[in-house]
Amino acid sequence: MSISLIDTAPDFNQPIAVLKHCHDRIRKQLQTLQNLLGHLPQHGADTAAQKAAEAILKYFDNAAPLHHGDEEQDLMPMLQATARGADAALLAAVVPGILADHARMDAEWTILKSQLDKIANGSSTALSVEDVNRFSEAYAAHMLTEETQIAPMAKRLFTDEQMELLGQAMQRRRGIVPTSAQTLADLRLDYGLASLSEEDVLANPIAQFSKWFDEALNAQVAEPNAMSVSTVDADGKPTSRIVLIKQYDERGFTWYTNYDSQKGQQLAANPHAALLFFWSEVERQVRIEGRVEKTSAEESDKYFYSRPVKSQLAALASKQSAPIASRAQMEENYEAVAQAEGEQPKRPDYWGGYRLVPERIEFWQGRRSRFHDRIVYVRQPDGSWLKQRLQP
Repeated sequence: MSISLIDTAPDFNQPIAVLKHCHDRIRKQLQTLQNLLGHLPQHGADTAAQKAAEAILKYFDNAAPLHHGDEEQDLMPMLQATARGADAALLAAVVPGILADHARMDAEWTILKSQLDKIANGSSTALSVEDVNRFSEAYAAHMLTEETQIAPMAKRLFTDEQMELLGQAMQRRRGIVPTSAQTLADLRLDYGLASLSEEDVLANPIAQFSKWFDEALNAQVAEPNAMSVSTVDADGKPTSRIVLIKQYDERGFTWYTNYDSQKGQQLAANPHAALLFFWSEVERQVRIEGRVEKTSAEESDKYFYSRPVKSQLAALASKQSAPIASRAQMEENYEAVAQAEGEQPKRPDYWGGYRLVPERIEFWQGRRSRFHDRIVYVRQPDGSWLKQRLQP
């Protein structure tokens, strides 16, 4: 039997163990801080003190922010998307405090860093006992919460695929990119963050969309308000583009654009469209279909005048979707409009809002082995919604 006497770090196939190993390294650095408090009065900022200060600075300047990023951007959002019932309630109570701890510890570190910088270069021996103790106690309490409540939950709830995704995200944060010889046909992700049942969803699809949208925001999804808008031309040929939703409520889903644009012309001829939200970070998509109507002039005015002046001017300067000779010509058009309109441009009649009044809304949750969850709501003649499960 071979026994290693070297304390090796776990690899990223065990991401929760890596996070625990980071905590162990933090504890070692906090102990070095305490040792430094006793060393400085007797020996001053000698070579040993300088090396100790450099080691502490290196860890908390470099490794600690990566560790916080692992938790804030990957571990917590993944847990929030997976947890249900009592687990979800515990996260709702604990996660805000963990994030607040990170901000508080970052502020405490800024105070300590200025003292350690001077010790590291030998110009000072001043190190505040109060600052060290406050920093150490904050970290100790913070790590205890994570190790007793967050880590056990992650180990209990996460699938092997989720653990792999978490480990890969942590590697990328550190500039470690796993190589792959996959072909295009091999590129596939086996989803596994969460599930979706008829009991999970709310009776009203707009309320369900609002719930998922808030969860996408909390999970720090990149541009959760970005949606694909698909329209068709007179020949029935489809066209899609990405726009930003500006409002949603019981009336429908609203965005703003140039009415003379390609999508505007297509909607004038066929006032039906399909919207698609895809939130890869939480393995969800929402498909919405329905008829499209223009918003009132008052609504369009309200949004137009809330935009930055330069955006207002750009809306006037651009004949959206029309060909133009060059970028330089676009810039000239903008400057001409800016000089003519000044700081208070007026909303043109050809610019305003569209609202898709939904007739069908489908919620899709990625699942393992492509056996996804799909729940669809279809509006009935009396305005109520019929809810059904669809096969993947």
